[in-house]
Amino acid sequence: MPPEERFVCRFAAEPPQDALPYGRWAERLTEIVRDATAELGAEVGELVFYPDRTWESVTYVPVTAPTAGGGEVFGFVDFARADEETPEPHDFDATVDEAESAEAGETLDLNQEVIGHWRGEQGQVAEMTLVWGRALVPNGAIVTAELGGVVVDQCHLDDGRFTLIAPDAYRGDELEVALWSSAGVELARESIYEDEDADEA
Repeated sequence: MPPEERFVCRFAAEPPQDALPYGRWAERLTEIVRDATAELGAEVGELVFYPDRTWESVTYVPVTAPTAGGGEVFGFVDFARADEETPEPHDFDATVDEAESAEAGETLDLNQEVIGHWRGEQGQVAEMTLVWGRALVPNGAIVTAELGGVVVDQCHLDDGRFTLIAPDAYRGDELEVALWSSAGVELARESIYEDEDADEA
């Protein structure tokens, strides 16, 4: 095969390893998230968890929850998985913030957070970005992250939810998220900057 024209990291994160949190595991994550949301001073409703992704030995479990004011809290719990020295998940932390809820007419409800960087050729640096959300249109099966027309990550929907870890803001390209049917038909596509672009307009 010929050399790649666009040298960028692809599929850097592990695919989801576990089912969506439930039972005692969900209770533990909920406690961690609620401790973090208490600092926001917002009254938070039921938490919704998203598929886990692991990158550079850190596992991320994104979360969203409605607020009493009609908005939404979004964020993630990150931790180190069990290993030979520590037989249980450890080093838990949570990052949360507030945003407006998805607007009518949107096809994908997206949240994102930069969690690291990847150095490419000629000093170019990509922002490794955690992206999570929900498909707001029916019949979706898988979501891809694309940078400059190259698929750099993908995730199967789990109860309509997905999580991606992908490079962004690299060589002038910005990350796009696309929703596909099981037959490979594109159902929706949005830039992770769409809300910002709309605000500027």
